Amino acid sequence: MKVAIAQINCTVGDLAGNSTKILEAVHQAKQAGADLIITPELALSGFPPLDLLLRESFCSACEDTLAKLVNEIQDITLVLGHPSYQADKLFNAASVIRNGEVIAAHYKNKLSHSPFFNEQYYFDTGSCSDTFELAGIRFGINICADFWQGNTQTNPKHHDIDILLVLSASSYHIDKQVSRYQVTRQYIHENTIAVIHTNLVGGQDELVFDGASFAMNKKGELTHQLGEFVETLGLIDIQNRQFTTEKLAPAQSSIASTYQALCLGVKDYIVKNRFPGVLVGLSGGIDSALTLAIAVDALGADKVQTVMMPSQYTADISVQDAHKIADLLGVRHHVCDIQSLFHLFLDTFSAKFQIQPTTMNTNTTQENLQARIRGTLLMALSNQSGSLVLTTGNKSEMATGYCTLYGDMAGGFAVLKDISKTMVYQLCQYRNQPKAVIPERIIQRAPSAELRPNQTDQDSLPPYEVLDVIIEAYVERNLSASEIIAMGYAEADVRHIIHLIHANEYKRRQAPLGIRITHCDFGKSWQYPITSRYIG
Repeated sequence: MKVAIAQINCTVGDLAGNSTKILEAVHQAKQAGADLIITPELALSGFPPLDLLLRESFCSACEDTLAKLVNEIQDITLVLGHPSYQADKLFNAASVIRNGEVIAAHYKNKLSHSPFFNEQYYFDTGSCSDTFELAGIRFGINICADFWQGNTQTNPKHHDIDILLVLSASSYHIDKQVSRYQVTRQYIHENTIAVIHTNLVGGQDELVFDGASFAMNKKGELTHQLGEFVETLGLIDIQNRQFTTEKLAPAQSSIASTYQALCLGVKDYIVKNRFPGVLVGLSGGIDSALTLAIAVDALGADKVQTVMMPSQYTADISVQDAHKIADLLGVRHHVCDIQSLFHLFLDTFSAKFQIQPTTMNTNTTQENLQARIRGTLLMALSNQSGSLVLTTGNKSEMATGYCTLYGDMAGGFAVLKDISKTMVYQLCQYRNQPKAVIPERIIQRAPSAELRPNQTDQDSLPPYEVLDVIIEAYVERNLSASEIIAMGYAEADVRHIIHLIHANEYKRRQAPLGIRITHCDFGKSWQYPITSRYIG
């Protein structure tokens, strides 16, 4: 027999669109000679549906759409992920559909308590865990956390299964696939059961699902690996209960995967929310250059506009480099000098509040004023065109508060929100192969906000190779100050950075959402109080 893996990109709440996509995959699978096709977790509703599940009308619409879809399934067996409302209970379900009937069902047993989707709040714990047989092969079903949350013991009802099907909506973070392999091999080692994983692909708000569906035989050998970040239909030939073919997509580096995740996250956020395009404020610096490259790769140059807004502190080479990268990527580029606006604000401010410009705190008032003028212009252009402003700040800046509320933080989507400055450089080097689109001078120059004369980032922050390691240790690994100091970092630097991380929580709460790339981003996976006196 032949099994098809439907690695598809579903949209939350688009029941008609998702149903059509599922039926298209079914049609392709039948044409390829498949007997069985598997979809990802909650493919019918999209993932994660969150509070839509609290609406009876939504759950009823899911049931109605499911009933119509079931009638369409003929001459193939479909394993479909969907919400299921049964006897006043709501389940995360997988139904086995054949010839217009549901012949078996699995209701998710282990409900995730992830900060991204707390299933225990929405779903009831399932007890139904059917198996089914096809062409003499007995299949069992798990849904995502059923398998991933320490499930190395087979369900008692599965003691005689040949292959376990895992329907997942497992979001991407760096090296996530490594942990998937590890858990799967441990399960196979203890149970001697082959496993087929089907994973969702696509962007949903701050999450990106990488697909990367795969299969392992009873020896724990990887036999099938689908591509990352692409919709595709994978096919597995089975004879004598064994996978007889091998098909492995080329392995990618973590930097390549991260870049693709960012592109897919941008594309789906813009397309699924029906924005006509995006605006990027170019500074001539590396962060805005990388943001622009990602936007163009994700959407196409015709959907991207850039705006350079120099002041008297902007170096000529910044203006030149911004123009050069816009030319290289083929986007519409605008230059709007803000010097006259800056002086108008200063004059108005000094006249109305009797504060002389010479007595102003130039490291805050005047610097932030420039950033806010730029943010106001970008948002006005957004209102005029309907295009979404992509902010360009990175994780290192978000961690330490090296950003301005209503200034460079103004926008609708933060592409680099979970990307450290160190990784920004790595991603630029990756993007410049084989053909450079980010001018080398942008990469080589010392980073600067250019809000005062001769300014560099390291006037206020430790070198990024130090800063980013400390941030990663504290934020992503939950190490204490003393543990990080024991790693060999200066106590003054460690305590200063940790203080900045907590002192700037109020800024991050007001930042636009951004794409999750690491194990712990500054979104839902970071839940620290703004008002707190504990720093450790």
